Amino acid sequence: MRNLLPAAVALAALVAVAPAGSTDAPSNAYCYIGWPSDGAVVPAGKPFRVWFGLRNMGVAPKGVAAKNTGHHHLLIDADVPPAGQEIPSDRNHLHFGAGETETMLELPPGKHTLQLVMGDDKHIVHSPPVVSRKITITVK
Repeated sequence: MRNLLPAAVALAALVAVAPAGSTDAPSNAYCYIGWPSDGAVVPAGKPFRVWFGLRNMGVAPKGVAAKNTGHHHLLIDADVPPAGQEIPSDRNHLHFGAGETETMLELPPGKHTLQLVMGDDKHIVHSPPVVSRKITITVK
């Protein structure tokens, strides 16, 4: 029997440098913001409810790799990262890794955009990206 160790080491090295890529999503999957609606005016200095919807895909918490699932990320005054890229975690990119489908949000006065993007178990944007329509709200 030949020694397979060199081949196994070479294969492991190849796999280690291969790009992770993005998780596939159903082509008909989409998410949406159920509330507030586009053009809504919400009161300043008071939290308001934002709820998320998802079709043709399931919600799973971060760290759970299951086919056709992901979790929501709410983008505030930000653009969607490209497919295969990790979604940042900051005040403009809110993660809902426990599988939440709503949140309470308080924003400073002014116009703001809100948009959802689904991320996989590692917060990577799916391919194709599963995104909502970008809405604009006014806080006053």
